[in-house]
Amino acid sequence: MPDTKALSEPQKAMIRLGLARDIDLALHLPLRYEDETRIVKLRDAREGDVAQIEATVTACEIAYRPRRQLLVTVDDGSDTCVLRFFSFYPSQQKALAVGTRVRLRGELKGGFLGWQMIHPSFKPAGGELAAALTPVYPTSATLPQAYLRKAVLGGLGRADLSDTFPPGVTEALRPLVWALREALAFLHQPAPDVAMATLEDRSHPAWQRLKAEELLAQQLSQLLSKRERADLRSPALRARPQGLHEQLLAALPFKLTAAQRRVGEEIARDLARNIPMHRLLQGDVGSGKTVVAALAAAIAIDAGWQGALMAPTEILAEQHFRKLIGWLEPLFAPRGLRVAWLTGSQKKKERTEMLALVASGEAALVVGTHAVIQEQVQFKNLGLAIIDEQHRFGVAQRLALRAKMKEAGQEPHLLMMSATPIPRTLAMSYYADLDVSTIDELPPGRTPVVTKLIADSRRDEVTERIRAQIAQGRQVYWVCPLIEESEALDLTNATATHEALSAALPGVMVGLLHSRMPAPEKKAVMSLFTGGQMSVLVSTTVIEVGVDVPNASLMVIEHAERFGLSQLHQLRGRVGRGAAASACILLYSAGDAGRLGETARARLKAMAETADGFEIARRDLEIRGPGEFLGARQSGAPLLRFADLAVDTHLLEWARELAPMMLDRHAQLAEKHIARWLGGKSEYLKA
Repeated sequence: MPDTKALSEPQKAMIRLGLARDIDLALHLPLRYEDETRIVKLRDAREGDVAQIEATVTACEIAYRPRRQLLVTVDDGSDTCVLRFFSFYPSQQKALAVGTRVRLRGELKGGFLGWQMIHPSFKPAGGELAAALTPVYPTSATLPQAYLRKAVLGGLGRADLSDTFPPGVTEALRPLVWALREALAFLHQPAPDVAMATLEDRSHPAWQRLKAEELLAQQLSQLLSKRERADLRSPALRARPQGLHEQLLAALPFKLTAAQRRVGEEIARDLARNIPMHRLLQGDVGSGKTVVAALAAAIAIDAGWQGALMAPTEILAEQHFRKLIGWLEPLFAPRGLRVAWLTGSQKKKERTEMLALVASGEAALVVGTHAVIQEQVQFKNLGLAIIDEQHRFGVAQRLALRAKMKEAGQEPHLLMMSATPIPRTLAMSYYADLDVSTIDELPPGRTPVVTKLIADSRRDEVTERIRAQIAQGRQVYWVCPLIEESEALDLTNATATHEALSAALPGVMVGLLHSRMPAPEKKAVMSLFTGGQMSVLVSTTVIEVGVDVPNASLMVIEHAERFGLSQLHQLRGRVGRGAAASACILLYSAGDAGRLGETARARLKAMAETADGFEIARRDLEIRGPGEFLGARQSGAPLLRFADLAVDTHLLEWARELAPMMLDRHAQLAEKHIARWLGGKSEYLKA
């Protein structure tokens, strides 16, 4: 990293933008382009055009109504145009003196009432016209476009852009006939006759080359990290006949579904090898991932090793803890083993006791939140690490859990779980380094949840419905998007909703749960709701994942238009867990204009149309892009900048096929390609 003290402001700004190497500059592509290659006449222009004209100044004055502004009238011989400057300097006023010929560029407004431009760029008329479209780059306040354009062209000239594709591979894909240097040179300075639409939608062959390069870099780095992991060692964990695994299967109060058995066998095969398992277990809300994790832990414990399960919230960790204790403690007791509980809100005495159990190995399974990875937690012999809702954890946190194994050159097997199913294109790209197991059926006895969209103006009807559910002995969730009032978003907060429902339902216990509450208070509220004494729970999204109350039959989501699709699906999955007919009401507010935004409408429509988690995930990817699914997995690692998984599947499949061949037969080219595109960032992909 260069010594930033010796750098100018623009140089510091470039480093902040990640433009440290020549290749970074070469790959810093324009947001849009300005056409300074031709002069147009005002009579030929259309409303909304960004046009470049040459004209003579016919009037220049400062006006004070409705606010201070410089008004300049120009005539290009075909029509006149008024220029408005709301902030200006005396030097600009002087440069626009009456009689001066100027070249102007700006967006034309008006037409019928006369043309005008607001804050156009201008310079003296004459001089050569640009030979190519002028790039406009993503930048910051301290980095002028002119400086950045010069720096980018310099970087483009110096960068090593020699071909890293193995010989003969570009012929397979027509759009890849452009070389990288040719593609970049073109995208930084396109010819004026290019069809702008092909630059904007990135379908131009120059763009295709860049997307293919980027996807190949991603595939190579993922595959390389997978192969490097295969060189590491883990303990081979095998289930013993009549051991803990078989005893747990026999003791469960339900039968496993075929999907649970299948993924259980996939995990057991991984654990039996001495190569670290790196598996993602995905399954829709309520598909029974916890029991699969418990069976995996039983195999590890049977082989004499410890297991750890880390969840992102205390409520979710406690849900797992309760289930695991119920299933495992009766089997643990005769063996002198325990399930330990670790969380940030624990009293010192309890925490010290738990730490001692973990260190001695008496705690065969450790369940908790981030507290599990803190420095003072010392495992005797961690063999299996399980991370629930893995996208909620960062790279550093996952690495910290894997580092809890003391044996040099070894690491624990890793099982990651997610209730947000991952669309196929995402599994092929960002998750290419993982083995994926999918539970694709729900346990029997689950009732389908009816989803209804209801406008906020009909809240009274919703309250009536709640009253009817309570009369039948059922329980209700009401979820709000914010904890406290915000000036920017005038939302009814959880506290106000709690008060309104308490007033509307006299004699009914209505609870309130939000993330600012102290842990003991949260615990007390949850146990009242879980125990059935509390009929209505008003909550922020802390109940999104893992809460299991089979008697709850109605979920009301307030301001549903403000939630993400996966989050809405997760919340809906909190009901329909028992035999009672269940419903999810999406209360939406259409806003001042009485209209819902396009994205919000698409999300709510998807929720009403399907309950299939995979279809929901596919639509969410279409609407929001990959960030929602990846969460903190990619902290510091590169999200795709150029390729779009929704439209570039053919390039992704090509890169996926090429990557193993390239690593096997062209290792140096592969290494050069990864270094060019990812620099030091590829390390993050290994978590």
